[in-house]
Amino acid sequence: MSVYDIGRLCVKTMGREAGYLCVVVDIVDKNYLLIDGLKVRRRRVNYRHIEPITETIDIKKGASHDQVEAAIKKAKLDKKMNEVVSIPIK
Repeated sequence: MSVYDIGRLCVKTMGREAGYLCVVVDIVDKNYLLIDGLKVRRRRVNYRHIEPITETIDIKKGASHDQVEAAIKKAKLDKKMNEVVSIPIK
């Protein structure tokens, strides 16, 4: 088990989408993850540019954007996913 499991919610810490929550959809290799979210475009990202949080949602590996959106709404996290979160300082 890794910190970055499929369905793990994370905060983007770099880029124009910094501060928004995203979901890990797939693990590309040892450095890159595929993420998606309501305010975050689906993209490959370096694991150093996101910070995991404790919450998870139930999705399958490689889930489509619609499936991710449905899982977020089912978990009642859609309001939280649309807000900017303070980024933890390392």
